[in-house]
Amino acid sequence: MSITSCITMDRSLGRAVSPVDILQTVLAALNQRNISRAVDQFADDFAFNDYALDLQFSDKERLTEFFQKSFELFPNTVVALVSTFECGDYAIAEWKLTAAQTEQFGSRSYRFPIVLRGSTIVQIENGTVAHWSDYYDKLTSRRNPLKAFFEEWIEY
Repeated sequence: MSITSCITMDRSLGRAVSPVDILQTVLAALNQRNISRAVDQFADDFAFNDYALDLQFSDKERLTEFFQKSFELFPNTVVALVSTFECGDYAIAEWKLTAAQTEQFGSRSYRFPIVLRGSTIVQIENGTVAHWSDYYDKLTSRRNPLKAFFEEWIEY
C-alpha cells in the first residue's frame, strides 16, 4: 500500500492529513481539555467504543458529556502516545495514561495514582473519525465511577 493511499484531506485546513494525524489531533485536544475540538474530529455518523467499560456512543452530545465527566472525575489525566501505526484508513496507537483519583475516607482525602497502558484503533472516512475503539485493562484503570455515570446510556 502506498503512502498516498493513507492520506485524506482535512476540510478545515485544506491540506492532506493522515489517519494518525487525526488521531493525534483528538488526543492533543483532549490533553488540552478542548473537548469541542476533539469531538469536531468525529463524523456526524460515528461509533465510539470503550471496550474496557463496555460503553458505546454514537451521538456527539453524549460523547462530549463522557469526556467532560471523565475530566471531572480524573482532572489531571494526560494521555501520551507511545507508538502509532497506520494502514489505509486506519490508525492504531499505543498510549500511556497517567492520572490520579481522589477518594475520601472519613475526614481524609487520599490520591491514588493511575498509570494505564492501552491502545486505540481509529477508522477515518472523509477526513473524520468514523469508528474509535479504546482497549485497556478495566481493573487497573479505576474508571468504574465513570462507567456508573453512563450505564443508562449504553446502546445495544
